[in-house]
Amino acid sequence: MTASPDTSLKTRLHDDLTNAIRSRDELRTATLRMVLAAITTEEVAGKQARELSDDEVLRVLAREAKKRREAAEAFEAGNRPELAERERAEGAVIDAYLPKQLDDEELRALVTAAIEEAGASGPQAMGAVMKVATAKVAGRAEGGRVAAEVRRQLAG
Repeated sequence: MTASPDTSLKTRLHDDLTNAIRSRDELRTATLRMVLAAITTEEVAGKQARELSDDEVLRVLAREAKKRREAAEAFEAGNRPELAERERAEGAVIDAYLPKQLDDEELRALVTAAIEEAGASGPQAMGAVMKVATAKVAGRAEGGRVAAEVRRQLAG
């Protein structure tokens, strides 16, 4: 993954796909093709086709990574460990393109700051706090994790 800072994330994905094909890395090739297909689908959705920004590409990547985690859990529950392992491996390839995820302590501090910034108290302020917290998190934690922490702090 040697890309110059001005290279778009989508271009980097295409370049890495080319390298994966050349090195005959089946898992990486299949995963990157799937991700690029999801990005293309997102680009042509709606009334007019458009190029996604890096932030929008990151959102697509995060959604695809979440799908892999959920599928792995479902396969594990269905006693299909080989399929679960494949989903986890695909998720690991996608995770390499995502920003480092926040740990629980960092998330807790971020949500505390968002609550102070929103001047919120009590569960009825959940929406206002989520708006601020989601902007601060910027793809470094899943929405469900953020919402659970906001709920926990507003209730306590």
